[in-house]
Amino acid sequence: MKRLPIRIILIDDHEMVRKGLRSFLGLGRDLLVVGEAGTVAEAVALVERLRPQLVMLDMKLPDASGMDACRRLLAIAPHLRILVLTSYAEDATVVAALQSGAHGYVLKDIVADELMRAIRTVAEGRSYLDPRVTQQTLHWIRTTWRPEAHPQGMARLSPQERLIMPLLAEGKTNKEIAAQLRLSDKTVKNYLANIFEKLRVNRRTEAVAWFIKESQSDYTI
Repeated sequence: MKRLPIRIILIDDHEMVRKGLRSFLGLGRDLLVVGEAGTVAEAVALVERLRPQLVMLDMKLPDASGMDACRRLLAIAPHLRILVLTSYAEDATVVAALQSGAHGYVLKDIVADELMRAIRTVAEGRSYLDPRVTQQTLHWIRTTWRPEAHPQGMARLSPQERLIMPLLAEGKTNKEIAAQLRLSDKTVKNYLANIFEKLRVNRRTEAVAWFIKESQSDYTI
């Protein structure tokens, strides 16, 4: 049975960027750009009318921030997938986008094949973070972060769950986490379900945003 293409709306205030993306995405047989918007207001109207599966969103728009755009779009289409495609790599911006509901975050100079991978990953219901966007923060997490330095937040998690969080922040899949910690895929899935419940989040990106924010709370980068 032939699968229907992923329906996408492009949201960027630069027309040439949208045209370039439309041409590029046209190369993917499983991708279909159904609309373009240069403002959040236009995007809200298009999403409401066309009901795409995914939007590609710039963080800087003339009538609202990318964070506000995420919240407004998800308010009218809760199952919409949001992939941020932007030039802004600051940790605070990344965290704010994830906390506002974005499912993926990539930079505009990403290589073509990787952008295709990011789109398909997010459309399939998973999360995707450009490895560069939080490189400095994640480097500190891997080399400096200690759970005992964050007793209030991290006390919610078990020792095994604390080991999973940095790997989750690095964008590793359940299978990769399982291999690194020598656990079964099912066990990792159960740990993640417990983590989501304890943190009161629904998505991997929300858990990553919480972890990055918690890890930065006592440290200035």
